[in-house]
Amino acid sequence: MIHPSHGGGKVSQVTSAPARTKRPTMVDVAALAGVSVKTVSRVVNNAPYVQPEVAQRVLAAVAELGFRRNHLASSLRSGQATATIGLLIEEIANPFYATIAGAVAEVASEHDTMLLIASSEENPAREQQLLRDLCARQVDGLLVVPAGEDHAFLRSEVERGTPAVFLDRPAGGLPADTVLIDNRGGAHAGVRQLVERGHRRVGILLDSTAIYTMRERLAGAQDALAAAGLADDRLIRYGIRDPETAARVVGDLLDEPDPPTAFFALNNRISLGAVEELHRRGSDAALLGFDDFDLSRLLPYPFTVVAYDTRTLARTAAELLFRRIKGDRSAPRDLLIPTELVNRGLPRH
Repeated sequence: MIHPSHGGGKVSQVTSAPARTKRPTMVDVAALAGVSVKTVSRVVNNAPYVQPEVAQRVLAAVAELGFRRNHLASSLRSGQATATIGLLIEEIANPFYATIAGAVAEVASEHDTMLLIASSEENPAREQQLLRDLCARQVDGLLVVPAGEDHAFLRSEVERGTPAVFLDRPAGGLPADTVLIDNRGGAHAGVRQLVERGHRRVGILLDSTAIYTMRERLAGAQDALAAAGLADDRLIRYGIRDPETAARVVGDLLDEPDPPTAFFALNNRISLGAVEELHRRGSDAALLGFDDFDLSRLLPYPFTVVAYDTRTLARTAAELLFRRIKGDRSAPRDLLIPTELVNRGLPRH
């Protein structure tokens, strides 16, 4: 209940808030508190020179009505930043992207900024629409894991002051900050290790070379095999998008007259399928996988992964974005996150 008081606007006595079926506005708060809308605005925006008893009456009305300030609308009216950033990833269900989202959310929180997350599902047309939608929401900056290879459509937004940082894959047709994993170097080091351990036939399992990371990892593997005089395109299998397909392809290769003695799985889903089939057959083939993942230590087959710190990838990109938001206008940067080879899985019995 709000009682009558003097100062800061007309005085009215209201015994209870009216029944409401819509979200309360500043007009409703002003009517209940008996003040002007301008006075309500000054109170909710912590402006100075509002009489304490008037501010108290407004805050009581805010509490009674359940009023929530529209931060976006007020920031647009004032020309200030919206304190939101957008993150576009491929799919939130993938642990890799979930980790990215979590790390970016931490950085956003450290900067008192809200994070909006969207998923492109590896669809370039959907990617464009979602990025346009995020820009329409006046986000202060964009973090993008690209699905497509042409991002020239963002040029006007970037030139108007919306910074964009790309991670995991580079932008196409747009000069922009980029934070990447050392895909080529990590793949080269892993396959070179297989060669040093005596493997001469290495089956390579991947999704599509339309994906930047796949192209880079394949190139690194081929460079290592070519350096040892072991390049053989007949041992490369494309179009593997899930563990079930990976298991089937590994089985097909093992059934050949001269099967591979080692496999290189170019992402974690392919690694899972390869482990399943190799374990099922009791195979002694070596396995190298790119991307570490939760519970990889507990899989029933020993293998090596090209690992990197996903959180470092995400935090590096997010921190770079906030530097841009705060006014850093230096030339776009390309940053590389290093990889390492680590052993995973349980030993054979």
